[in-house]
Amino acid sequence: MKKFVLITGASGGIGRMLSKKLAEEGYSLYLHYHKNKKSISELLSELQKYSGEFIPIEADLSSADGYRKVVSNIFSLDGIIHNSGMSHSGLLLDLEQDEAEKLIRTHVTSPLLMTKELLPKLLSKNEGNIVVITSIWGQTGAANEVAYSTVKGAQISFVKALSKEVALNGIRVNGVAPGAIQTPMMSSYSEEDIAFIEEEIPMGRLGKPENVAETVSFLLSPKASYITGQIISVNGGWYT
Repeated sequence: MKKFVLITGASGGIGRMLSKKLAEEGYSLYLHYHKNKKSISELLSELQKYSGEFIPIEADLSSADGYRKVVSNIFSLDGIIHNSGMSHSGLLLDLEQDEAEKLIRTHVTSPLLMTKELLPKLLSKNEGNIVVITSIWGQTGAANEVAYSTVKGAQISFVKALSKEVALNGIRVNGVAPGAIQTPMMSSYSEEDIAFIEEEIPMGRLGKPENVAETVSFLLSPKASYITGQIISVNGGWYT
C-alpha cells in the first residue's frame, strides 16, 4: 500500500532533497510550492524514475487562506513535513507589520491550521508522522534575526505540545533544527561571511541538504518508533 507524505516548500534546497530521499524510499508525495514553478517542474522530472505518485500543489502559505488550498488537494495521508519558510534579517526596530504577519502566517499559523485540518486523516489510521523543519535560531535566538527566531521558537513549542496530544493515537511529532546548510538561502552571504560562520562551527564546515533529509528519513522510519516530541539538531555542533 502506498504511503503519502506532504512536503511543504518542496521547491527549495532542503525540500528538493527531502523529496528525492523519500521518493527513493518508496513514498508518494504531495509537493507544495509557491513561486518556483521551474524548480518543482525539474523536481517532478527527476522523480519520474521512482514508482510513487508525485502531486504538485501551488499555494501561498504567507496568505490567510493559503493553507486551505493545500488541504483541499490532500486525500490519503501518512505524514506531514512542514518545511516551507522564508528568511528574514534586520533589526527589530526596522520590522514592518506586513513582514511580521507574513513570517507568522508562513511559519506558525499556516502549519498550525493545516495540521488541524489534516490530523483526522492520520487519526483515522491510528498512526502517522509530523516533522517540522525549524532552525538553530529557534533554539538559541539570533541578534538581527529576532522575528525569524521568534517564529522558529514557536514551531519548537508546537512540536513539543502536539506530540503529547496525539501520542496515544500512534502519531509521532518531531522537529529538525538545521544550522547553516548549503542552500540558496545562504547565497546572500559573502564568502567572508561564510568563512566566519565555518570558523564558529566545531565541525568547521556548512551542512548539506542531505544531512537534513537523512535525519527526517530516520524520524519517519520504524527505527524512530519511540521518539516523539524531540528537536534533533543538525548543526555540526554549532549549538549544543
